[in-house]
Amino acid sequence: MRVIVVMGVAGTGKTTVGRLLAEELGLPYAEGDAFHPAANVAKMSAGTPLDDDDRWPWLDAIGEWMRNRAGLGGGVVAASALKRVYRDRLRATAPGTVFVHLTGERPLIEKRTAAREGHFMPLALLDSQFATLEALDPDEAGVLVDVSGSPREVAARALAALRELPAPEEGKVG
Repeated sequence: MRVIVVMGVAGTGKTTVGRLLAEELGLPYAEGDAFHPAANVAKMSAGTPLDDDDRWPWLDAIGEWMRNRAGLGGGVVAASALKRVYRDRLRATAPGTVFVHLTGERPLIEKRTAAREGHFMPLALLDSQFATLEALDPDEAGVLVDVSGSPREVAARALAALRELPAPEEGKVG
């Protein structure tokens, strides 16, 4: 089993879908937000977008978890992974990593982001997330999954799409 990164902008359901995928696959789950240093959380809570310098230590901490999980049969982690360079950095730690890119219509994502309670990421930062987002390139192992519908429906679509991917040892993914 590979390491799966559930990615996308804030409000797409990365945490919920990631947990459901991990449960279905019998894999451990890690919440990417838990890897942020306190300074990052404070910055985002204040409505200031992170820059690359803020993200590198965060990505490296997630990458370490991924490296460990790759050697232990896989895992699922939720992380925005908005830029190709971020995904490349994560992928380098765990060959065979696959990305589940959660996508959706902006009004739906705004509504979900606004409805979240107790999360440090304010709706005001959604613009910066969309501006930063780089879609998966054709050479990146991953699937696009629309977030409309219930979390279970989204997770089921993600799982079905993942099962269609070729195995990494076939040289087609990774």
